[in-house]
Amino acid sequence: MASVEDVQHVLVVDDDPTVSDVVRRYLEHDGFRVTLAGDGMDALDRYRADHPDLVVLDLMLPRLPGIEVCRTLRMESDVPIVMLTALGDETDRVAGLTVGADDYLAKPFSPRELVLRVRAVLRRASAGNDNGETQPLVDGDLHLDPAARVVTKAGAELALTVREFDLLEFLLRHPGQAFSRSQLLENVWDWRFGDQSTVTVHVRRLREKVEDDPAAPCRIVTVWGVGYRFEARHG
Repeated sequence: MASVEDVQHVLVVDDDPTVSDVVRRYLEHDGFRVTLAGDGMDALDRYRADHPDLVVLDLMLPRLPGIEVCRTLRMESDVPIVMLTALGDETDRVAGLTVGADDYLAKPFSPRELVLRVRAVLRRASAGNDNGETQPLVDGDLHLDPAARVVTKAGAELALTVREFDLLEFLLRHPGQAFSRSQLLENVWDWRFGDQSTVTVHVRRLREKVEDDPAAPCRIVTVWGVGYRFEARHG
């Protein structure tokens, strides 16, 4: 039997007790340890006290909005965040991704799908040594270490989310090759379908961190009518 330390811990933040209870039961049935928080301030307190492995975060919260919780968590850590948004509310979804969420689900959602998304994000977060690809990837002053899941630019470590790291690693492994947004969704997010604006937002965030001038990107370039391509510098 796994010890408490071996069981992955998920913090679920939602002010609807019914939603929280359903999510908790599904996650616990799948082997997770679960802590609940009912508002944004409580979420930050519980995260700082327990340091869970992942946060499921509703964006509509009392006391402190979910967007601000996400922004604060991202400033303090690289904990994976799966956010919950209102059905069809693209503004909130894009805002959440922009401040650093790794994945999202629109309400109403299938609790089983949420568990699968949590599993997928956690698997990605700990996949450094699982795929056999451990050799560092280098492009000019950009250095990515798959085993340690660390990226540096000009010697300074970059604060990347799980998805940003995965996206950069995938592009670095395929320099010069153009990928559509749907291809990136499938290869990086493991989604066979989904909102392609997710890719657009993550590319924009990644450019802000790896490009010398994000407004005129030289590494992650847009291929009009197709998607994106990584242009290797080599020097």
